[in-house]
Formats: sequence, C-alpha cells, structure tokens
Amino acid sequence: MERRLISKEIYKNLPEELKSITESFEGREKDIVLMSSIGVLSNCLPNIKGYYDGDDVYSNLYVLIVAPPASGKGVMNYSRILIDKIHNKILEDSKAELILCENSKKGNKESKNEVCPNIKIKILPANVSTAEVYSFLGSSEHGLLIMESEADTLSSMLNNDWSNYSDVLRKAWHHEPLSISRKMDSVFEEISEPKLSMVISGTQNQLQPLIKSKDNGLFSRFIVYSFDEIAEFKNVFAVKSKENRIAFENLSNDIFNLYGELSNLKKPIEFQFTENQIKRFTSRFKYIRAFIIDKHSEAFLSNLNRHGLIMFRISMILTALRFKSKLAETETLVCTNRDFLIALELTDTLLRHSQFTFDTIESGVLSIQDEEILDELRDQFTRQDVLEVGIKRNIPKRTIDDKLSQFQKKRFIKKVKKGVFKKL
Repeated sequence: MERRLISKEIYKNLPEELKSITESFEGREKDIVLMSSIGVLSNCLPNIKGYYDGDDVYSNLYVLIVAPPASGKGVMNYSRILIDKIHNKILEDSKAELILCENSKKGNKESKNEVCPNIKIKILPANVSTAEVYSFLGSSEHGLLIMESEADTLSSMLNNDWSNYSDVLRKAWHHEPLSISRKMDSVFEEISEPKLSMVISGTQNQLQPLIKSKDNGLFSRFIVYSFDEIAEFKNVFAVKSKENRIAFENLSNDIFNLYGELSNLKKPIEFQFTENQIKRFTSRFKYIRAFIIDKHSEAFLSNLNRHGLIMFRISMILTALRFKSKLAETETLVCTNRDFLIALELTDTLLRHSQFTFDTIESGVLSIQDEEILDELRDQFTRQDVLEVGIKRNIPKRTIDDKLSQFQKKRFIKKVKKGVFKKL
C-alpha cells in the first residue's frame, strides 16, 4: 500500500498557525513537522472536549514517525518548542510551591507532618518507572506529553518489570480510570480521567520492541507516519534553519497564552460535529471498513475504529486553532466544514501509512506483506525477481534487500549462489 505524502490541498487549507510553521519545509520533513506539531498541540488545549461513542473525549493523540536513520525525521523536535514555555511555567511554579511548603514545615512544628505537593511537569520523559508515571499523571491538571526522538528509549522501559506501563498508555488513550497501590512503596494513586499525548519517532527496527504485537492494542492507538527514503545532505548553515525556529517560537507564545486562558475556564467547551458531518463521517468509515474486510485483513479493523476517534480529535484541534482568539468566550465549538474535510482526508492518508506498517509487524514468523512477496516468487528466484515485486508494491530497493536478509535469517530461503535464492 502506497505511503503517500500529505496533499498540498491540505496544507493550503490549514489554520494559519499550522501554515506558519510548515510553509518553509518540503516533502517528508513538511509532513513530519505537521504531524508532530498536531501531536504536541493535542496536549495544549485543556477544557475542550467532545462526545464520542458515549464518552467524553479530549484532543490527546499518539503520533509515531517510522523512518530510516538520516531520513530527516529529526525535524520533529521543532514541535517541542510549542509546549516548552508551558512546561517551564508549570515546573517553575511547582518548584516554588514546594520550597514554600518545605520552608513552612521548618519553622512550624504543627505543619511538620504536612505532605508537600509533588513536582508538576508537562513533558514526561519516557525513561521513568511505572510509579512515577502514575505520580506525574495524578498531579497534572491537564495531562502530560511524552516526546522521544528514539523509540527504543520508550520500548526499553516497557521491557522492565518496574517500568512496564504499556497498560497505562493503552488506558490513557481512552481516558480510562487508572489506579495503583503498592504497599511496599507506600504508593496509592487514583486518576479518574488521565490525559496523555505522545510524539515518538524511530526506525523500523525500533518499532517491533515497542509494539511487540499488533494485537496488543497499543499500535492501533497510534497515528503512524512511515517512509523509507533517506534525506539528502542539507545546508546546515542555511538562514532558513534559524527562521524555522523563530516561526515555532512565535507560535509558542500564542499557545502559551491560549493554554492559560483555557486552563482558567470554569466550564469545559464542548466540541461538536454538525448533523451533515456526522452523516458523512459515518458513511465514509463504513465504506473504508467494507473495503478493508474485502481487500485486506479483518485484524486491521481495530485500527480503523480508532482512526475514527483520531479523525474527531484532529478536527477538534484544527477548529480550536482556527477560533483560538474567541475560545474563552464560547461554550460550544462547532467543527468547520473546512477542518472536517482536512481531518477526513488526512486520516485517509494516515490509514494507508498505518496499514503498510501493520503489514510489516511480525505476527508469528512472517508479516502479511512478507508472505505475499514470497508467494509471488518461484521456488528458485533471483534478487532481480524480488526487486520487481517490490517495484509493483512501491517498496524501495534497500527495504527489499533487508527483507531478503531477514528471510534467510528466519530460514524461509537459502542462498544458492550470488544473487540467486531458493525457498525452503
């Protein structure tokens, strides 16, 4: 399945805030900047919620960029600038509050046993224990962001007994209640409505340890954007690089002020689709569902279902940005038709990326894509034969060579002579 670029039409119709930070980028870098920024902003809109499938939902998203080393995915880090001021403000205020509490305890015997508040943050590092995740989530008023440019930082945590918080990631995506109780560590925490966003990037090799299985539910919660191209060496001294940062810093000031206004609201703003949008949404996703059942794997349906909610959340973010100057004065935020159509087309593109990546995740011994490639080959075949299969499927030459190497390691084929292989 083709992993196409996000269309130029989408970029033309974005809210001005997103246009300002994406306009100087091109190709895959432009797409990475857009998706990572949407992921970061999904944790910058407190007190805006919608009603979806019987539940209140907020704008929080999980974004995963999958690409080779030296492919340009590092531009994702620009998007962190959008939330840095919010994080620093929350952290500094929290530290000041803690110092006041500790000083008060020193000079007052009556308050000696008083428990001082936990440190509060906005950006949560991935290399923390499960207990720390609960603690920071519990003390945050409007949620946290996990942002890591190397996916194995997160996956290594999920492989430890003391830091395997995979279930927290799965539950938080739907704002399901969380609780932890550990007598040995005197830990007890209850979080009724957790709000967590994630923006992660990594290589294909880092993906498998993170996801482990496409059936465990974590993968289907991610917006996936993946590609195989390697970026050309660029002029690292270009003036444009400095201008890029300035664009993000300018927007970060607006987002900081917006966050403060929304945080102070006494009543949440309700985001809604119009009746016509609901009809179109339902019709479109029913069509995609039928197509997946007919042409692909029913195992992918959980991904489709969650992309419905992803589309709703993206619509919420776009419309909130478009009306950011009036948000504090409104009780109901109705999705604009422009933002609805952008989110619908964008989700269609992201579904293709997710489907491709889903097919490359190992389930048993071979992925669906790998089985189909082998089925197209004769019992004895050449490297050129496999490359031709790859051309038909829009799979780059370097990815095909990697698959050949994996097929040999897994003993599905053996090398007869240079450039010639045989199925086992």
